[in-house]
Parts: sequence; C-alpha cells; structure tokens
Amino acid sequence: MIMYFILKILSFLYLCAGVQCVHQVSWLPCPFTDEHVFKNEEGHTETQLIHREALLQFGQIGDAAVNPHGITFLITASKLDLRRYLEGVEAEQLECELRRYSTAGTHVRWPVLGAREYNHWFTCTLKHTNGLFRITGFLRHPSDTAAPGQQDYNSWTPIGDKEMLVTTTAMVMKTLTPSVRAGLGSKQKLHCQFAVDHHGPNFDVEWLLQQRGERTSLFSHSSRSVQSKGSGVVHRSLADGDASYTLPFTKLSSEGTYICSVSVLPLFVSMDIVLQIEEAPRVSLNVGPTLTLLEGGEQRVTCEADSYYPLDVEIGWYMQDPAVAGQRVGAPLPEKLQNVLLSSHKHNNDKTYSLTAFFYLQAALKHSGREFTCRVSHKSLRVPIKKSFTLTVEEPTGWMLFIVISLLLTLCVLLCYLHSARRRSRQNRLY
Repeated sequence: MIMYFILKILSFLYLCAGVQCVHQVSWLPCPFTDEHVFKNEEGHTETQLIHREALLQFGQIGDAAVNPHGITFLITASKLDLRRYLEGVEAEQLECELRRYSTAGTHVRWPVLGAREYNHWFTCTLKHTNGLFRITGFLRHPSDTAAPGQQDYNSWTPIGDKEMLVTTTAMVMKTLTPSVRAGLGSKQKLHCQFAVDHHGPNFDVEWLLQQRGERTSLFSHSSRSVQSKGSGVVHRSLADGDASYTLPFTKLSSEGTYICSVSVLPLFVSMDIVLQIEEAPRVSLNVGPTLTLLEGGEQRVTCEADSYYPLDVEIGWYMQDPAVAGQRVGAPLPEKLQNVLLSSHKHNNDKTYSLTAFFYLQAALKHSGREFTCRVSHKSLRVPIKKSFTLTVEEPTGWMLFIVISLLLTLCVLLCYLHSARRRSRQNRLY
C-alpha cells in the first residue's frame, strides 16, 4: 500500500514536470516575412519580401500582447500543441520564421469543431541552431471572407504593425534528421513525422530523391485509396504520423537530398533531408615505428590515405623533437616538411579515393631521435589521423668497425678450421 502511494506521488511529479516542460515556452520572437506582389514595368509578376517584427505567443483569447509594438500571432489551444515538439529546448536555441501560405485557390472547410467556413493560413518554421531538428507548423486564422482565388497572393489581407492574430495549430511536420552523414554500408533512418488537429484526416505521403537536378520517386501512399508504391516506409506507422524512410545499406549512389512531403488538403508541406556519404581514410606508412639509417643514407618514406570519400583530403608530414614536445609551456610547434610530394588521386573500384604523400629522407646525425608524423585531415574525421615513426641515424665508422671485426673473426675461424684439417691429414698419412 505504501509503495502504491509512492508510485502515485512519483507519477504526479513526473506529469507535473512534463507539463512544466511543455509550457516552458510562453512566447518566442519570430520575424514575419510578408509579401508584396506586383507587376513590374514589363508586366511580369514580382514579389517583394518585407521583414516585419513579430512573435509567437501561446495563450488564450483575450490575453494581452507580450509585445504591443509588434505583430502577435496568438496560438490558442487545439489538439496540437506546437510546444510539445520543442520539449527540452531553450528559446535561444531556436530560429523562427513566419510566412503567409497560399492555398492556390483550393478551398476545403477545415473539419474541426466550431471552425468557420474560411481561413487564412500561415506557416511557422522552427529550426534548432545546432541542426538537431526542423519543424513546420500551419497556423489557421479563421475568416468570414473567402480567399480571392488561385492567385490569392495578389491580394493578401493587410496586417497592421501592432495587430494580434488569433490562430490555432492545424498541422505539424518535424524531422530529427535534417542533415545526415553516413558511412558506406550503414543503415540509416530518415526521420519524418506529421500530425493533424483532427481525427482520421485524408493524407498523401511521398518520398523523393533529388540528385543533380533530377527527382526520383521512392515511395508514395494515399490514405483514401490505401494504396502504396515503392518501399522504405512502414505502412502501419503512417496512421500514427510516422512517415520515416529507411535505407538498409548506404552506397555512394544513396547520396542526395531526400524530400518527405505530406498533403492534407488544402495544405501541403515538404522537408529536405540531406544525406552525405563520408568514409574515413585508412592511413598507413611504409616504415615501422622506428627507422635506422646510416648518416648520409636515403629512404623514400610514404604515407597513404586509402578508401576515403568525398574527395577533399589534406596530408602533411611534420618533424619534431619528442623531448621538446613534452614541455608544458613554450614547446615549439612541429616543423612542417616542405619537400613532400603528392601522388595523383587514385579512383578505387568502389568509387572511393586514395592519395599518397611521400618524401626522400636524407639521414643526418642532427635528426637522430626526431619523430616524423604524417597527419591526415578529412571531413569525416573529428580529429586528424596521425601516424609516426622515430628516426635513428648511425655514423658510418661504427658500422665499418663492426664489419671489419666481423670479417676478422670469420677469417680466424676459417684459419683454425684449415689448420685443424691439415693436422688430421698429416696424421692419416703417418698411419
């Protein structure tokens, strides 16, 4: 019994925390990009964008404007709470923009309780400053007058500088993957979520892939006909507003802009999800961790970056004294080698690239003990890849003495062997 009450209290606290989280944003600065459409001197239609001061304010009809000197879009309660899609996000982490929305002459009475016959529509776009998500919400402003027709943008209803427009959120689309970086052969889920403020709406969902200006249809579904074309989307999830698309195995041909679109007449919304393939290079040297050379000797040293994508890669060779590099203060920067040559980019069979940076190392005693490092930078890497070896340079005299002693010892062994053989031969003749 005590445990039951503890669980009830914890549940209550959790719900309170959730309500507080949902309602932590009471208003949000949101510039309004208005439009002035006109005919120019040549008779062509032009659109002048007008940036106006505005904000989103969440509340109830009759609330006073937080900023009485700007346009207020008051979002009142509906089945959709736009703030629910912003949970855990601070206002300063959001970029917001408001725009008018043209229905291009399509008139559909919005099927919610108490709705008027006509509506003025606006879109609210919210983006996380770190690119974590993108949201588009449709704001419905009821009206007693019909839109002027297909080219309704020619006669937008004027909005005063201090006007308050009472709206509700009618539809929302969100993606948690506005930009995706994927390695070759990986599985990727492109997130696309939508919601409407009334039950059982008729909707159409489509996924397109845009590459080099051409669009290819990947998937489409109509709730009216319950028919689908293509694959990649879980059908049973569509009824819950999950239109996410899954790539089971990414290839270089998977790279492009994926477009998720949802239509609920008279509204249409789409979101671009950019998929970039990034494959990290494999870096290798043609020498081991240590390299020993005679003074004056020469060695071709190579650093190969293999199987990377996209093309841009940076390779550099550096030399540094490890003893000096260990100093905490005042340690000099590694010296970049200037005699490094680069091969041409090699195009591999899997369409990745390879590049080699090499130089001819002239062994000098002053460089003995130095550490040589190849540093490879690529957009797929958070930090550069480093491969190093330590050079040991020996004087030729030491080697010559070693060789002479070795020869003398060998000669002594041979002489002893010959002398012993001669004695055995003489003994054999005596007997």
